[in-house]
Amino acid sequence: MESFFHTLKVELVHQRRWATRDEARRDLFACIEGYYNRQRFHSALSYLTPEQAERTAS
Repeated sequence: MESFFHTLKVELVHQRRWATRDEARRDLFACIEGYYNRQRFHSALSYLTPEQAERTAS
């Protein structure tokens, strides 16, 4: 989890400021669901995305 939060902060949170909490929630959701879970490869998952790893485990 520490690695995830570090990545999230470096790639998104420290890069901008939001006018509202809802705007921040939308961007965080888009980053996690749209990029982190579906596109970003993870070494701990044999360089698969979490979505690919979940599909192959089923």
